[in-house]
Amino acid sequence: MDNLRFIRETMERSAVFTAVPGWGAVAAGGTALGAAWIAGQQASPDRWVTTWLVEAFLAVLLIAAATAQKLRGVEKSHFYRPLRNFAFGLAPPMLTGAVLTLALYRIGLVQALPGIWLLTYGGGIVTGGSFSVRVVPLMGLCFMALGGAALYSPAGWEDAWLAAGFGGLHIVFGFIIARKYGG
Repeated sequence: MDNLRFIRETMERSAVFTAVPGWGAVAAGGTALGAAWIAGQQASPDRWVTTWLVEAFLAVLLIAAATAQKLRGVEKSHFYRPLRNFAFGLAPPMLTGAVLTLALYRIGLVQALPGIWLLTYGGGIVTGGSFSVRVVPLMGLCFMALGGAALYSPAGWEDAWLAAGFGGLHIVFGFIIARKYGG
């Protein structure tokens, strides 16, 4: 029995998290493109930030629902440890992004938010994705590259960067994930 438990625990530790929802990422990408258009119409920084925060909440709901759907009917004990590792890898950069968002918003540096959001989200996807299939950390690196570029771009490009990242990258990589790894 000890040998069986050891084998089971070893297999759980070596398992990759393949429940990243491709179609959920595509849906989140679509809503991000809509949010970019809506945010571009806002006259005040407060409304612009609110638009993107509502989009972030909506994207989290879509991806969580798609992940739950993808895990339906699958032996969940095989996914528990990889899912937990993915979440723990994603959470610290997301918390960092939230704290930086509040600080930058408070001091009026809203223009820096797209770069910070893309960088921290990408960092979270890279670290969480280290427990997933190879395309997931690659997607995170692409988000980080866009975030770095966004920090050094001229004013007025904020929504274009966010549309390219949260819209375009989610759609492209979502299709790849859905095609190669199911749903």
